[in-house]
Amino acid sequence: MKEIVYAALTRVLAVLLLIPAWLRSPGEARRLACGWALALRFPAEDLAGLTGGTLAAFTAARTEAFWRHRTLLGVTSGHRDAAEQHRLFLTETGKRVLPPQDSAHVRGTALDVRPREGAQWLEDHGARFALYRIYDNEWWHFEYRPGEAPPARLPHPGWKAGVTR
Repeated sequence: MKEIVYAALTRVLAVLLLIPAWLRSPGEARRLACGWALALRFPAEDLAGLTGGTLAAFTAARTEAFWRHRTLLGVTSGHRDAAEQHRLFLTETGKRVLPPQDSAHVRGTALDVRPREGAQWLEDHGARFALYRIYDNEWWHFEYRPGEAPPARLPHPGWKAGVTR
């Protein structure tokens, strides 16, 4: 119930922010208002370190999801430096984290998204933005893969790297 209320408040806030966004940049008002509202909804979100293409694709996708389908799309994790990825690789249980040399997070082309409804929207519509769900066991993990055919989904990250743990 709390998530429904937060989502509704985020939508109302975005509508209110359309006027200042239009005053700042008329052609980008919907993108700006969406970004500002979602930054308040997901204050810990960090999009720094993503490649320019990944950031542009995700921004376009979340703007469409928000305005056309009333779906919120946030990021829990994007770019990670190699040291952080290595730490996660050593400490994460199960088959969820690749070593740094194999990680799209380290390359700045992977996003772990939220909430689940946003991830479902991205799974349904992400191909238009070259954003694809990659692993069966991670509903939240998407990678930017422009100019490629949709990749076959793999069971888990360790399978992709040939690493079994």
